[in-house]
Amino acid sequence: MLRTIIEKELKAILLSPKFVVTFAACSLLIILSVFVGIQEYRAMVRQHETATQLAEQQLREASGWMGISNSAYRKPDPMQIFVSGVNNDIGRLSTISSFEGVRLRNSIYSDDPIFALFRFIDLTFIFQVVLSLFAILFTYDAINGERENGTLQLSFANAVPRARYLLGKFIGVLLGLVVPLLIPILLGVLLVLFFQVELTALQWGKLATLLGISLLFFACFVAFGLLISALTKRSSISFLVALVAWVLFVLIIPRGAVMAAGQLVPVPSVAEIEAQRDGFEREQWQQHTAGLQERWRQRNAITEGMSAEERRAYMDDHEWKWMEEEDKNRKAVQKEIEQYSLKLREELRNRKINQEKLAFSLSRFSPASAYQLAAMNLAGTDIAVKTRYEDAMQVYRTAFNEAVEKKRQADGGHSGIQMRWDSDTGMKITMGREGGALEVSDLPRFTAPEVSFAEAFAPTILDFGLLAVYSTLAFAGALAAFLKYDVR
Repeated sequence: MLRTIIEKELKAILLSPKFVVTFAACSLLIILSVFVGIQEYRAMVRQHETATQLAEQQLREASGWMGISNSAYRKPDPMQIFVSGVNNDIGRLSTISSFEGVRLRNSIYSDDPIFALFRFIDLTFIFQVVLSLFAILFTYDAINGERENGTLQLSFANAVPRARYLLGKFIGVLLGLVVPLLIPILLGVLLVLFFQVELTALQWGKLATLLGISLLFFACFVAFGLLISALTKRSSISFLVALVAWVLFVLIIPRGAVMAAGQLVPVPSVAEIEAQRDGFEREQWQQHTAGLQERWRQRNAITEGMSAEERRAYMDDHEWKWMEEEDKNRKAVQKEIEQYSLKLREELRNRKINQEKLAFSLSRFSPASAYQLAAMNLAGTDIAVKTRYEDAMQVYRTAFNEAVEKKRQADGGHSGIQMRWDSDTGMKITMGREGGALEVSDLPRFTAPEVSFAEAFAPTILDFGLLAVYSTLAFAGALAAFLKYDVR
């Protein structure tokens, strides 16, 4: 009997005129989204390779260790083809030097604001918005529609258990909508292979898991549509209720959760943090400059009464010692500024984490939000990608600066800043002797952080569980309502 009900639902869906339209629209969207994602990924790979080569060339052309810098770039990930997430909102590079902290900048949307207005359509968007709506359209009248047509009463003229009947409808609708969509999804995978986008075994596993959670999300809305149909007597009313519920779960709750978290856990803006850092840095350098001038006045006062030759000899004997002292003072100021900057960033990050946790917790009352968070975590395009890269770049910055300092000391420190105070000419600052091209081949290079499958899957367990719970509750509610449903 269950098989007969499933076959009946499959025939009803596949022979329905609206199935042809929805299947064509979904197929076109899926194939186009994968194609556009592939082109965007390949363009980003070319940009990454060009920018990395340019940074390497600039590093080789540097002529002095003082002020030498490098650039670290985010590496494109093939999973962004299917789940763009926040990948385009986050900066793509950061300057690495002793004078500037790590800060990702130049995101795609900041460079091309038009893309921020019309965002990319990826596979998760199609499942989250388009297919969830189609699931509602195919199930809002699954029960009350047959009651209005009189076929529901005829079906129960035979000894058909209501639980089996509802299960057959659920499986039939799910298979009727999901199985045909495997065709455009497989075509999208073939496009990935055709354009020679290299996916590792880890990324293939992530893609398979993504399709699995997409199926679970789709099943949730199929069960939800059956629930609405079982709770109402007329299909016109169930359509209106289903549409309002879809807008609430897909559009309102996720955005409302973010707005509520922003009000409950306020976080200072980046501009405010930068203003605090700049003010502290300016104050420290002003104090350092004043102390520097005073020390050189005291040193210069010792030479008063000496002849020009004696003064020159005295300066030559003590100048290197003084320069080492000033270099230590300068490094101490830089270290203090860096520690203060790290403290500000850490405080900002902690407050952002608390705000994000609250926003995610509230938004997970929506199956659409739970699905989106799980998809982004699997693909590695979640909001934590910024933290991962900033942490990796901070580690690289420390290693890079230490290597540069060792190089500078090995060269005798001649490329440091030299300062001299004279009572007649005042302070004179020079950048020291430049020794031509530097040996930079053994300097550390930035390596993009890797996320294992276990690390990517762990945050999605909660969302998997929530989607399973939502699907179960929706089907159980539909069954409870259908057991009391008047089929006449």
